[in-house]
Amino acid sequence: MSGEPIRRSVTVRCEQARAFRVFTEGIGSWWPVETLSRAGSEFEEEGVKVERVEFQAFAGGQVLEHMSNGQALPWAEVIVWDPPRSFTLAWKPHGRPTPPTEVEVRFTAQGARTLVELEHRAWERLGEGSEQIRVGYAEGWGLPLERFREKVEGA
Repeated sequence: MSGEPIRRSVTVRCEQARAFRVFTEGIGSWWPVETLSRAGSEFEEEGVKVERVEFQAFAGGQVLEHMSNGQALPWAEVIVWDPPRSFTLAWKPHGRPTPPTEVEVRFTAQGARTLVELEHRAWERLGEGSEQIRVGYAEGWGLPLERFREKVEGA
């Protein structure tokens, strides 16, 4: 069913506040821009590269991809900000005229570890063709979460 949320999780060896901080403010140090970026999907033939990814850490802030051509293109808007427990994004990392989906990330302390749970939902907003997009994301969230785990654990 196309409306089913995608759920992924990873447990990391660090305390909750650090996991939250690395996931948000440190996103540019671990996000796999070589495969998951607007520069790669929208400007590949022009040779545009990602210079940095910025997560504006407040409600109403944006996640922005800064590119070598001087543009800063949005991926998402922060719609819920509850550090160090969770945040929710209106997720739209493209320029197509479709509404955003939602990505919620929760951080739960488990002693010296933190469970990080990602839920990507609101697929019904996309209408016809949403299942194909959803399948791509279902396969695609593994790499960013693995890169995050490697970064936060210092691997």
